[in-house]
Amino acid sequence: MDRRAELGEFLRSRRARLRPEELGLPDYGGRRRVPGLRREELALLAGVSVDHYVRLEQGRTLHFSEEVLDAVARALRLNPAEREHLFRLARPWSGTDAPSPPQTVRPGLRRLLDAAPDVPAYVVGRDTDVLAWNRLAAALITDFGALPPEERNLARLVCLDEGVRALYEDWPGKVADVAAFLRLDSSRHPDDPRTAALIEELSAESAQFRTAWAEHQVKDKTHGRYIYLHPVVGRLDLAYETLRLPDDPDQALIAHTVEEGSPSEAALRLLATLSQQELQDVRGATRPDS
Repeated sequence: MDRRAELGEFLRSRRARLRPEELGLPDYGGRRRVPGLRREELALLAGVSVDHYVRLEQGRTLHFSEEVLDAVARALRLNPAEREHLFRLARPWSGTDAPSPPQTVRPGLRRLLDAAPDVPAYVVGRDTDVLAWNRLAAALITDFGALPPEERNLARLVCLDEGVRALYEDWPGKVADVAAFLRLDSSRHPDDPRTAALIEELSAESAQFRTAWAEHQVKDKTHGRYIYLHPVVGRLDLAYETLRLPDDPDQALIAHTVEEGSPSEAALRLLATLSQQELQDVRGATRPDS
């Protein structure tokens, strides 16, 4: 990733969403060539010189003080994830351009997944790779175990797999979330060629991803909800919670929850029963005759 170019594009996209009249800025007159704040207006709000801000947006140097970055973040009204993204892009990178080492999931975490048979849960790592999952998560989303390891990637499945695409009632919204998650992830590992290759692949093969990526949204996966249109049990309105591992922030446990007494709870319970029956049938078919 070209961090200087990414920094400039990100700052311009954040300026474009702000309106001078909403911020109490004077009208300098003249037709605006692009929407949002001008550089001079942003510099005024941040309390920095126009030249200083221009050097930041153009990426002339990556040695800006924390005070300047804080001021720009406040002026742009960045949320915590966007602020984190800005600081990573605007600071010298001390990492390497070598591919990240393979990720592993601790046995205890795998046991935790299996110990919650009524909760669809899975572990995602860098680039939204699906590293571990329980039976109900596979029944809800896709049979991860049937896929080659290199294809167990949530972003790739959401954008390119027709079956997974059809699962989401608001598929464009899901793609936008995926793009925002990857945007933040790319600043955590700016020179990882695997991250760059994934973004290039999705941009080439998915018009919806290209559109979402161009918006420069940044989002961390914390909590929320998705509506699934499951081919077997129908509509499922599920919330999710994200538990990021304290000793490995690149890994997160995603667990879906359902409102008690709702139709979605009944549908999820049916899905759990069917997946358990399927497992028993497979075990019965592979058990040797006595």
